[in-house]
Amino acid sequence: MMTILERHSGENNRDFAYRTVKQAIMTLELEPGQPISEIEIAEQLGISRTPIREVIAKLKEEYLVEVTPQVGTYVSKIQPQLVEEAVFTRATLERELLKLACEDFPEDILTELKISLMRQEQLFKQQGTEQEFHELDKEFHFLIFKGVKKEHVWGAITRLSTHYNRIRLLSEIEFSFENALKQHKRIVEIIDTKALSLVNPMIDEHILAPTKKWHKLYQEDSEFSHYFDNAYKSPGYK
Repeated sequence: MMTILERHSGENNRDFAYRTVKQAIMTLELEPGQPISEIEIAEQLGISRTPIREVIAKLKEEYLVEVTPQVGTYVSKIQPQLVEEAVFTRATLERELLKLACEDFPEDILTELKISLMRQEQLFKQQGTEQEFHELDKEFHFLIFKGVKKEHVWGAITRLSTHYNRIRLLSEIEFSFENALKQHKRIVEIIDTKALSLVNPMIDEHILAPTKKWHKLYQEDSEFSHYFDNAYKSPGYK
């Protein structure tokens, strides 16, 4: 079973099904490698199989679903190449965007960033709030893109980051999001004080450094080992 999202006003069956199934995949409610059934999804959502087939095709294009003829349909396991490409893209682009933010950043959006920080801090004081933090984290970074008028770039990154975001959520569940929260505070300070010289080390710490401990998630003794493509577990992978 998966959580059924609230339907938007005027939303058609295809879009409703797409949002619901993708959300279940991105939150790991539908686990990497898990078989999925068009019939079962249609029954859960109370709609016909036709829009479900369209949704599966779209999710396949986004590398979130694998369809093997005569075998079945599965949630894609997390793939190293897609994670690496997203890390490279985010580090490269966010480095430049944070520099732009140090030059000029709207006060109203800076206030929104600070409000987001307050909400993140409230979550940190509670148990089992990793998913809520993950959503606020994405909102936080989007606000930076918005502040330098690069919202569409964020949209492109989001489409590329599906595998990256799943492993990042796993990391937050397993290792806590305390460091990410502390780094968000410093990012706001960097923008607020226009501390351009701190941009490069901040991006290295916030985006690149966390990837170094992800290997613990795909080792054979990890409870999440089965979430990953076998290439992730090979001795030669770094």
